Amino acid sequence: MEKQILNEVIEETKKLIAAPSCSQEAKDAANAWLDAVGTDNEEAETKKYIAELEEDIMPIDGLIGFAGSEAGAAVFGAEKAKEVEAHAKEVKAAGGKYCDCPACTACEVILSKLK
Repeated sequence: MEKQILNEVIEETKKLIAAPSCSQEAKDAANAWLDAVGTDNEEAETKKYIAELEEDIMPIDGLIGFAGSEAGAAVFGAEKAKEVEAHAKEVKAAGGKYCDCPACTACEVILSKLK
């Protein structure tokens, strides 16, 4: 991997780990990948990292559906769920493919660099 791309992925990975919306599984995969950079395990950990990020990134239609559901209202609270749904619809209308929370934003950037 080019050094510049590697450095960009490392920086985005740090943002991902710090994001309040990042799942523990993604944090674990991110930390494992960071630990493997520059070692013989880097390629294998990169594959695992990509798989985890692909699993965790929220497609915008999924967010719209979740936020508009009873389950979304249970997680966010009724009013916040409506706000999240409306915001997600705005993101989609602007051409966004994924949730724009800090974790999903970092995932999208990282995946664009690693794939």
